[in-house]
This record gives sequence, C-alpha cells and structure tokens, in this order.
Amino acid sequence: MATFVYYQHCRVTQSVFVAFPAHPSSPHFLRDLIATVTLRSPSGGRPPLTKEMKDKNPWAMSLTVVIAVVGVIAVVALVTVTVVQNVPLLQKYKYGIVLDAGSSHTTVFIYQWPAEKDNNTGRAEQKHACNVKGPGISSYSGTPWKAGESLRACMQEVEENIPGKRHAETPLYLGATAGMRLLEKANSSASEEVFKAVSETLQKFPFSYQGARILSGQEEGAFGWVTVNYLDDRLKQGLETTGALDLGGASTQISFVSKMFDDSESPGNSVTFRLYGNDYNLYTHSFLCYGKDQALKMALAHQTQAGPQALLDPCMHPGYNKTEDYSSLYDSPCVSDRKPQGAPARFQHSGSGNFQQCQDVVRNLLDSSQCKHSQCSFNGVYQPTLEGMFGAFSAYYYAMSFLNLTDTSVPLQAVKERIGSFCATPWEQVQQQNPKIKLKYLFGYCFTGTYLITLLTEGYNFTSETYSSIKYVHKIKGSEAGWTLGYMLNLTNMIPAEAPDTPPLPYAGYVSIVTVIAVLLFVLLLLAVYSCRPRCSKPPPPPQVI
Repeated sequence: MATFVYYQHCRVTQSVFVAFPAHPSSPHFLRDLIATVTLRSPSGGRPPLTKEMKDKNPWAMSLTVVIAVVGVIAVVALVTVTVVQNVPLLQKYKYGIVLDAGSSHTTVFIYQWPAEKDNNTGRAEQKHACNVKGPGISSYSGTPWKAGESLRACMQEVEENIPGKRHAETPLYLGATAGMRLLEKANSSASEEVFKAVSETLQKFPFSYQGARILSGQEEGAFGWVTVNYLDDRLKQGLETTGALDLGGASTQISFVSKMFDDSESPGNSVTFRLYGNDYNLYTHSFLCYGKDQALKMALAHQTQAGPQALLDPCMHPGYNKTEDYSSLYDSPCVSDRKPQGAPARFQHSGSGNFQQCQDVVRNLLDSSQCKHSQCSFNGVYQPTLEGMFGAFSAYYYAMSFLNLTDTSVPLQAVKERIGSFCATPWEQVQQQNPKIKLKYLFGYCFTGTYLITLLTEGYNFTSETYSSIKYVHKIKGSEAGWTLGYMLNLTNMIPAEAPDTPPLPYAGYVSIVTVIAVLLFVLLLLAVYSCRPRCSKPPPPPQVI
C-alpha cells in the first residue's frame, strides 16, 4: 500500500511519497518510518527547506545590512554638512567714511557692510561716529589751515576703528552743506582755500580719499530721503516710502513721494530714482537760510530794522540779557543786505518769553502771500499735497527731544502750549534745571521749538490731523538719520537699480528639505526590503503520515 507524507512550511509546499507495508509488523516498517521522520530537522527547529531558500538568495541578509549602513552614513553626512554649513563664521567687512561738514559742526561717520555681499545685497550700517571739536569748516574762512587741523583728532580715531588691512581700500568722502554754500556765495576764493586745507589734511591718512565737494540743497534732501527709507528696509521690500524732514543750522529740506506730484509744474524740485526695480519720483526742496541758526539771525534782523539800542525779544526767556554786536548779527549772506543804516555797534538783547508773539516773528520769515503754482509751501515754492509718514531728524529731533515732545500722538495744540510754557520760564530757572547743557545751545531752544512747529504747520502745511504722521527720529536700527549714508550708498553703487535675483528657497531651507527627503527615502527603502524578505513566523507542523 502506498503511504503519502505531505510536508508544508512557509510558502513552500513539498510532497514526499514513501512506499512501505501498511502493517507495523512488516520487517521494513521501522526503516521506512525513520526515512520519513528524517524529513524534520534533528533539533525539531526549522525545516531543511529554509536552507534551500538561503541557497536560492544567499545575499539577501547581507544586502539589507549594507543598505542600512549606507543609509545611516548618508543621513549623518547630510546632517553634518547642514550643521557645518550653518556654523557662524567670522564676518569680514568693508568700510566707507563720510564727513558731514555742516554749518555749525562736522561729524565723521564710519559705515560698514559684509565684504562678501557688496554690490547689491550687503546692508550698510553705521559703525562709529566722531564729532569734530569746534565750529563747522565754513567758520574758518579767515584761517583755512585751522579747518584742516580741526579734523585731525577725529580722523585718528577713525584710523583706529578700521582694520589696518582695510585702510587702503576704504573710500573717504567729504560733503559740505549749507554753511559752505553760503560761504561760496559770499566769498568763493575763501571757500576754495578751506577745501584745499581740509583736502591736504585728509590725504595724509591711509584711506582712499575721493575728494571734497559742496552738496546742492536738492542732493542733501534726496540723500536724506534715501537714508531714512534704506535703513527702514522700505526700498528693498518695495514698501510705501517715508518722507524726510531735515533741519540743519543753515538750511532745511523736505522730501517725499506724492501721487499728486506733477514734476512738470516744478521740474527743479523733482528727483527720479530707480532702486531695487522700483521707480520713485521724489519731490524735494531745500530752503537755504532757513536752518535754525540762520533763521534766528533773520528773526533778529527783522526785529532790529530800526537799529535800536535795545531789543525785547519774545523768543528769549524772561530775564535773558546779553549785549550783541550788530556786525556779528549781519555777517551772514542771509541777512547782510538788511543791516540798518546808522545802527549802533551794539544792542542790548533781552527776552520776554511770549510764544504767541514769537510765532508772529517767525511768520514774517515764511512768506505765504504769493503763489504762482497750484499750491505752495512758503516763499512761492511749489509743494504737492503731503502724503504718508515722515521722519524728522537732525535739529528737529534734538530740539523736540530736549523739550520732551518727540511723541507726536500728543495733540498739536498741547505741543504748542508746552513750548509756550517753556518759553515763559525765567532764564535763571532754565539754567538751573539744565546745568549740563552749554548756554550757546540752551538759550535757543525757545526760538527753535517755536520756529520748527510753525515751519511744520504754517510752512509745510501739516495740520492737527496730519501732525501725528511725523516721527522724530535720531537713529534707525543703530544708524543716524541724515544724508551721509545715502550719499555713500550712491557713490559706491551699493543700491542696485534692479532687484537682485534670489533662489526660490533660502539655502538653509533647501538643505533641510533635502535632508528630510533623504531620510524619508531611506525609511521607505527599509520598509520595502523588510516586506520582500522570506517570512517564517510559524514553527513547521509535524509531518503527517497518511
């Protein structure tokens, strides 16, 4: 009789046929039984077919191990590269130096930007500033050599603040503003001598001297606008721009972009820029002689037309008393043609501290009686409708900071009242309350506060509603507001006309995405290998004898 032994394990099925007598008493039964039982492993474990499967795919386990090791190495390598790539490196900088030769003083600025990102993408910022001791260089018209000597101490300080290996490649510029514009107007040869003296001094330092020149009022206003908007990241991001209000010692500038500006009506006040791929049609105007110092001279000249020996000035504090020389009052081109005939050599200058009367004096400086254009600011100068926010810096900030009035959310009427209260404060009390402020600055805050608030409202046409659009600023992100940074950016081509191309993803984001995808692929590979390997999850059943 034929006996069938059927054996099945995992996914492999095998039938074994053994012929032996059916009865156990047969002499060959034991031999045949042993032959049948030996189909199982001696240890009762995996059947011989497992070995057969290994023989068919001997490298399956080894391949899995190799893939796992290579995958781990790849992931570690990607993570290592990412970490190393993003380790902060020691930043290298390039530098630029600009001297702001103003009417009342000179300031030396150092700017720096990343060396590897220059020309398009490097962000320039102020590194250091040094205030030159003494007056502005225009004050040295009689002794030009002193103008050059006055710069030496600050330039030595600049030399120490810039690494020696960068000295030869660092550009050095001197820009002179309204003080030198007035000197050139009054005495061009004296202006040339002053420039010659400062140039000789600056050329002795190890920088790349690029020369000294007088900026036009239009340039001063336009570069101030560039500085404010560059520091605030409005140009690069294409945001709505901020207007610029600059008040110096001898001039004042207003610059802003207005949709209502028709440059054909006043082409002399138009400056066109293309920055980061955006076009800007800028209105800008500079009023020479309307800086705070020259405005004070004009105010005094207006009040002394009759050549009095004594003047009771509403723009000075009660109790203020000083002897003034007529010659020094009328030595500026802004007032020299107004000097009264037969005036005494001196006059007694005293104060009454009356804000309303002081405003009347200032209004006489701002002629709004005639305008040949569709609309004007003052003195017949065309000005489009004010638009957007404004940053007011230089003397605007210093005066309002002293008066504690930089918060423009304070109603305009309250601002005027507080200035009026300060002007009415006795001079002796003002000195006692401000012992650290030099008298040459302290005595003028009443006039300056009255002048600038009148200039803003009755000159530039800010109202009670739009006054809050002004922000008094000194620094923006660590750099002083003013024309100097915009001037340097223009001369060094740091602001491109077109926006630089950028990849869709930042580098760090790209590396992160690649790493995640690599890990994901590795996991999927492991799952694929695991799902394809032979499965022997159940112990083999015992042979079945039929």
